[in-house]
Amino acid sequence: MRLHLLPGLVAGALALGVGAPVVDRAPQPRDVLVFAAASLKTALDELAEPCRQATGAGLRASYAASSTLAKQLEEGAPAELFISADVEWMDYVADRHLIREDTRVNLVGNDLVLIAPASHTVALTIAPGFPLAAAIGRGRLAVGDPAAVPAGLYAKAALTSLGVWDAVAPHLASAENVRAALLLVSRGEAPLGIVYRTDAKVDPGVVIVDTFPDSTHPPIVYPAALTARASAAAASVLDYLRGPAARATFARQGFRTDVPPVK
Repeated sequence: MRLHLLPGLVAGALALGVGAPVVDRAPQPRDVLVFAAASLKTALDELAEPCRQATGAGLRASYAASSTLAKQLEEGAPAELFISADVEWMDYVADRHLIREDTRVNLVGNDLVLIAPASHTVALTIAPGFPLAAAIGRGRLAVGDPAAVPAGLYAKAALTSLGVWDAVAPHLASAENVRAALLLVSRGEAPLGIVYRTDAKVDPGVVIVDTFPDSTHPPIVYPAALTARASAAAASVLDYLRGPAARATFARQGFRTDVPPVK
């Protein structure tokens, strides 16, 4: 008799949910794809988890030169937030109606520095006409591609202002982004390089030789904006990056937080 009742009891239990597996229906964090300049990698990687905890949105960043990211947005890449390392590439996507202009802000700033491998002793003071070409010798000066990469554009502007661009231009090791230029120096493949201060701070393989005066190049500003396809989750991520917790992280890593507002 008991054997005949067992299937019915089991069926009744399942109908009532007794013994059925428990399904966690808590909402999962929504990933927000962020296109960010390569020099932001260390900071944004550190901020990803605090951002998720504070907003419920996962920050999933894709890093490259601002020029590369802007062109990918133009081709329809599904990023919801764009953070450029210069104003010009943000203007580029704005002109093509790829961002929401009303969300555009200047997030942080940076400094431009001359670096050398940590294993080499180099004494150079950045000044008009300083002997950079002689210091490079038979080597190469590692920079972001000065035709498109913001760090390279800043470097060219600074060296031109100081009157040494023509002497060093034939001796460049042009990299696809600023972190690639940093790596060339860190590995000892280039005797000198020009990167942002924040890049130099995160690589023990390099030392800062000197800092380029602000007057030698345009202000280094990182504008950020939601893209035209951005969601409410993306807006919360941008708000978090503008907030005090994120600003403290940016400052600790060497970014400037006293940037001017968008004009």
